Amino acid sequence: MEVEFEAQLRPWDVRKHDSWTFADLPTDVADEVADAAEGVSRGFGSVRVEVTIGQTTWRTSIFPSATTYVLPVKAAVRRAESVQAGDVARIRLRLVDLA
Repeated sequence: MEVEFEAQLRPWDVRKHDSWTFADLPTDVADEVADAAEGVSRGFGSVRVEVTIGQTTWRTSIFPSATTYVLPVKAAVRRAESVQAGDVARIRLRLVDLA
């Protein structure tokens, strides 16, 4: 399964000097992922994915939240693609554990 969508990057401050940046999947995309990933989710309900923003592709996991999945966007990707929290990014996401 592969999908493309736009999402705003948002910060999440974990500790005083530590912050992460996430993108929330649109709810319709999250519903598709939940259906497709049934039976292949891992710890904490995470789903392994391959993600592309701009020219940068990497593997990570998305994690369920109250109404969607959240995608962590690491600092190296944000630097390479010149995006930061508050920006809207075009994201291509592919589930990797599906047969």
